Amino acid sequence: MSRWFCVLLLACATAAQAAPQASTPDEFDRFVADKGLLTRLEDASHKVADKVADKAHTVADQASHLVVNAMGFLGVPYKRGGNSADTGFDCSGFVRAIYEQTVGLLLPRRADQQAAATQVIDKKELQPGDLVFFNTMRRNFSHVGIYVGDGKFIHAPRSGAQIRVEDMGVSYWARRFNGARRVAASAGEDTASAKQ
Repeated sequence: MSRWFCVLLLACATAAQAAPQASTPDEFDRFVADKGLLTRLEDASHKVADKVADKAHTVADQASHLVVNAMGFLGVPYKRGGNSADTGFDCSGFVRAIYEQTVGLLLPRRADQQAAATQVIDKKELQPGDLVFFNTMRRNFSHVGIYVGDGKFIHAPRSGAQIRVEDMGVSYWARRFNGARRVAASAGEDTASAKQ
């Protein structure tokens, strides 16, 4: 035999004797129990699950509160450039005021800016509180409303009208639908400088 082969055999035999024996399943279970690892892992998983559930519950509560708050403005007159219930709202002023009052997030002033500052979602993913955009002035994102559920949205429609709820399935709105957006919790940080 070659000298290198003998050295290799000797090294393997030494390593085999030095390696500890494999633990049995019972020894592993005892080790895990002695260290309290299983309990710690269960506690951590419960904490994560609780945080996720709390976050989901908070988001649902905010959306519900946002829609209820928006409904409180039904009948307020439309006013171009309007930002308050006292003087009236235009579409983007209404959306901005509702989000600021209800959630504490300051969205940009114009509808197209609101579309750019929010997360694109599919129409099938719409949930109450999401934003819906329409092309009403021969340009994209020229009109915005707040989705209230069941295919309906609340908005400040036009001069001479008042804030109202409308069905997105009506042919006028269906033909002009431009997209849906979701306002992320971080939108307030991103758009806080958007005061105009």
